[in-house]
Amino acid sequence: MKREEIFHRDPDIQGGAPVFTGTRVPVDSLVQHLRHGKRLDEFIDDFPSVRREQAEAFLQLAEEAALAEDHPPRAA
Repeated sequence: MKREEIFHRDPDIQGGAPVFTGTRVPVDSLVQHLRHGKRLDEFIDDFPSVRREQAEAFLQLAEEAALAEDHPPRAA
């Protein structure tokens, strides 16, 4: 799934905060749900306009970004 299919920013939607594509749901809503101990299923139930594959793909991107930050590429 391409990044633009997962989330995007638009200054006219939620003040430019990143939202799940095709919705007005900020990606931070998913982060906050998980931070407060809720399951992904609960997030999907609370925000049915977000597709499960979008939420899972966002979490994958976040994981990849975090791991890339911890392990920068080595110079050749």
